[in-house]
Amino acid sequence: MEIVKSEVVIIGAGLTGLSLAYYLRNSGLAVSIIEARNRLGGRILTQYVEDGAPLEAGATWLGVKHEVLNRLLEELDIGIFEQELGEKAVYEPISTSPHQIVSLPPNSDPSYRIQGGSSILIDVLAEKIDSHQIHLGEIAKEILKTKDGLIVKCEHSAYQASWVVSTLPPHLLVSTVAFQPQLPEELLAVAAKTHTWMGESIKIGLRYRQPFWRNKNSSGTIVSNVGPIPEMYDHSNYEASHYALKGFLNGSYYSVTRAERLEMVLRQLRKYYGPKVDDYLSYEENIWREEPYTYVDYQGHILPHQNNGHSVYQQAFFDGKFFIAGSETASQFPGYMDGAVRSAHSVSQKILNM
Repeated sequence: MEIVKSEVVIIGAGLTGLSLAYYLRNSGLAVSIIEARNRLGGRILTQYVEDGAPLEAGATWLGVKHEVLNRLLEELDIGIFEQELGEKAVYEPISTSPHQIVSLPPNSDPSYRIQGGSSILIDVLAEKIDSHQIHLGEIAKEILKTKDGLIVKCEHSAYQASWVVSTLPPHLLVSTVAFQPQLPEELLAVAAKTHTWMGESIKIGLRYRQPFWRNKNSSGTIVSNVGPIPEMYDHSNYEASHYALKGFLNGSYYSVTRAERLEMVLRQLRKYYGPKVDDYLSYEENIWREEPYTYVDYQGHILPHQNNGHSVYQQAFFDGKFFIAGSETASQFPGYMDGAVRSAHSVSQKILNM
């Protein structure tokens, strides 16, 4: 098995991994990034088509309070735009009564989206990193502590480094990667009960020729206690030249077919908009629990955000040589894109100060 030597090995080429490599780019340290998938981005996944609105199948929104992410976007010259909510929303409180069109109060804390899609951030970060540093299709299997540092064994190669940083969701890490010696019991216990953000989510989207939901007494903002769509939003592009609706499907429907999920979506939308919803250009979905490099089943019930940002993730292991980074580990805004970037920045500072 070939051994690739670096000073820093980063496991995962999602937002945390690429941001970390970006923050280390001028350090003089040799950095290798290993990624199990054959694409970059992790839980950032924008679905593109020609002459259609980009649809976010993964991370989508940010806010003004996400200062570290906004600072990175400004540094990379990537624009953002406000999420369109409109003045009204479709609200469906109970199944025994028809939906309502309700007025929305002024929004003092709007959400924003990245111009061109969240994957633009991944693309620009990747441009700042030498392509030879990134190794796709490499599944981390085992991490060994040796007298010379750490070795990450993958299916095709082994990677030796002074520091190793995992950016995998903690539960995925301890469920799929073996360690020699074993990690501390406290860490293993917390990681086993750490919620993987977006793991149970089903993201859905429909592209249309015209934004009929922007008509008077209608809205692209949907909130339903009935479902199967609990939330949906106008997902037209920044230029307002291509139109789409995007939302979430109840995660329990992962077990039915794509065709059945689509019919459920259309049936619900017909209640609000009529038969015009059937004239869609394309339908997109992504079931994150079916992504083996994001999600594995828990042993018990896990609450949303459970153990996200836990203090154990702020520590280094294996004599200061092994870090667990990633959005779930961030001390602020865990589970969000800002948490991913904060985690990367924090770990980069720890490595640079050693």
